Amino acid sequence: MRIGTQISYAGGFAESVADVVELEKAGLDIVSVPEAYSFDAVSQLGYLAARTERVELASGILQIYTRTPTLTAMTAAGLDFVSGGRFSLGIGASGPQVIEGFHGVKYDAPLGRTREIVEICRQVWRRERVQHAGKHYQIPLPADQGTGLGKPLKLINHPVRERIPIILASIGPKNVAMTAEIAEGWEPIFFHPEKAADVWGDSLAEGRAKRDPSLGELDVVVGVPVAIGDDVKHMIDWVRPMVALYVGGMGARGKNFYNELACRYGYEAEAKKIQDLYLDGKKEEAAAAVPAELLEAISLIGPAGYVKERLAAYAAAGVTTLQVTLLEPGLERRVQVVSRLKEMLG
Repeated sequence: MRIGTQISYAGGFAESVADVVELEKAGLDIVSVPEAYSFDAVSQLGYLAARTERVELASGILQIYTRTPTLTAMTAAGLDFVSGGRFSLGIGASGPQVIEGFHGVKYDAPLGRTREIVEICRQVWRRERVQHAGKHYQIPLPADQGTGLGKPLKLINHPVRERIPIILASIGPKNVAMTAEIAEGWEPIFFHPEKAADVWGDSLAEGRAKRDPSLGELDVVVGVPVAIGDDVKHMIDWVRPMVALYVGGMGARGKNFYNELACRYGYEAEAKKIQDLYLDGKKEEAAAAVPAELLEAISLIGPAGYVKERLAAYAAAGVTTLQVTLLEPGLERRVQVVSRLKEMLG
């Protein structure tokens, strides 16, 4: 199991990168940069590529609606080039609030668009003359929709790799099935090892049955807050606001994918309460309403023996990459935690 981390988009980027440089020495395998409605991830990933030597880099995630498919492919190839073949392209649909509210782009057909984008990206990386006649994207643009002067072109540069790993962020049944079929990696949120098979097992099996063997095994990339020690249990409460934000506020009533996931885990009443409180502006009450059982399941917070047992549960559930949020303050302590996790995983 690989150990990764994610850089926060809340600020302190230069400090975070300095930490990554030291965490790389401790064995960190991969670092991702998110892109919500913050600074773009691409410029920051370029900076990371220059400051690091071995650690893999990933976008976590680029939204499928905010760039053309070919620009997404060009960007990934560029980042793979400046990092010496260390980049993975993480993409996802985000949600209507961000896509329509911040970008002013219609949020539609996330599954169909994702499938076509993956096909186009791989065509670009193979340096084929890009031709795609899909439902959502037509390349070149048909003559009756433009000047008629467009012609098939291929990427000028030779990519470091003709297949850059693609990681899809997905939690819905159909989206997860598609991910298991076409992507190198799958990034779910709020992964509950004991309930994951019940929620996603059928979708993963459906996708894997159609999977091209050349893609290799699906990399299951799971984000998890981590603190190791006999005096860290209180840090579980630090996770509450983030879960409340997603389950309660990341979407509207009736259109919140994360709330739906909590319901699928069996927390229907709790999910409704969290959402009602959050949307009423009672964010602290919403955070307090997040079930302790859920927080414990999606976190690695406690004594070393407990954390090692939970790591085994994650491995048994099929997790192959842990994207850890290091809760303990101080670079020295964070380096120690990464080293201990690597030791626990052998």
